[in-house]
Amino acid sequence: MIRSFADRDTQELFYSERSRRFSAVARVALRKLIQMNQSTILSDLAAPPGNDLEALTGRQTGFHSIRINEQWRIVFPWTESGPEMVAIVDYH
Repeated sequence: MIRSFADRDTQELFYSERSRRFSAVARVALRKLIQMNQSTILSDLAAPPGNDLEALTGRQTGFHSIRINEQWRIVFPWTESGPEMVAIVDYH
């Protein structure tokens, strides 16, 4: 279960199922947020190969990401209680 969001836009998409900022990727992003919310362990997010789950390094050590598309990722740290500070991030 998602414990918290890092920004208002990601939270708005999750709860209202729409967001102006993410309109181009809203459908896929929402599907992945729902999957994340239903996950009980981090490896649940590795199951669909398209997620491309990866552990981040450098300044984002401790965070993971899953892919929405070539440009957008969902970034989060996984804790004992699930993902926290979930954010949709433009990687380009």
